[in-house]
Amino acid sequence: MYNSLDLFQTAGAMARHAGTRQAVVARNIANADTPNFQAQAIAAFKDVYSEGASTQMRVTRPGHVVRNSDIPNSHLHQSPVGDPSPNGNTVSIEDEMLHGVEVSREHNRALTIYRHAMTVLRTSLGRN
Repeated sequence: MYNSLDLFQTAGAMARHAGTRQAVVARNIANADTPNFQAQAIAAFKDVYSEGASTQMRVTRPGHVVRNSDIPNSHLHQSPVGDPSPNGNTVSIEDEMLHGVEVSREHNRALTIYRHAMTVLRTSLGRN
């Protein structure tokens, strides 16, 4: 029942996105000493979502909401970051630690949204 609600789908997408970002951060840290390894980064969920929201607003009548069809579909993308060290590696452990904290906060935010939505759903059904 709750799987078809947009709020739960968005919270799930946020959590999956945070997991993907965390995997990239872990890969960067694991290759911190690998010569010529290029650090990778994936844009934050808010940036990916704002580039082209996959959900559309619901319209109650024609002309109620003007849709912008010029927004392209957004995909997760990776881009190199950092300045190279003498061996050509661009991983900065300090930056990766900060990215890890940011990703952890995104994941916690997704879980909080999911939990709150479940509480609202239970309350509306009369089950506390």
